[in-house]
Amino acid sequence: MNDFEKYVQRYLNLIPSDNWIEELTESGKKTVEIYSDISEKQSLFAYDTGKWTLKELLLHLSDTERVFQYRILAIARGDQNELLGFDENSYANSSFANERSLQSLIEEYKLIRNSSEILLKSARSSALQNVGNANGNRISAETIGKLIVGHNIHHLNIISERYLPFL
Repeated sequence: MNDFEKYVQRYLNLIPSDNWIEELTESGKKTVEIYSDISEKQSLFAYDTGKWTLKELLLHLSDTERVFQYRILAIARGDQNELLGFDENSYANSSFANERSLQSLIEEYKLIRNSSEILLKSARSSALQNVGNANGNRISAETIGKLIVGHNIHHLNIISERYLPFL
């Protein structure tokens, strides 16, 4: 297994059931629930120097999901062009998430998740099996959909372990 396959597998292993579309919905609900229970002040908490605040982490989830949505769309439609990667830290540093209200970030996340659900539920199974080139690697549209879920769960685990105990 190469490094990319290991990277993908660590996220896929976090999905608790085979019904990954349902897990997409559930992880979205859990994310909104957690963020709805914290205050504006708490949302500015970072568990260590150089780590993202809870606001930055939520916008990271939204940014990443947007990138993954584009990749899913392109690959599902048969696009064989190389889809570029992105630097998550550069995106976070340029996001100004901490200047936004927590509610605006939650609303944005909810809209993006709803868009992902529509995209993935409406796609034909055969289109989700299409394989394309993303960030220098061959990957199917379906696997990218699953990565949205696993990536979200990964960050929910980090929030539970490294943020919530200190709020």
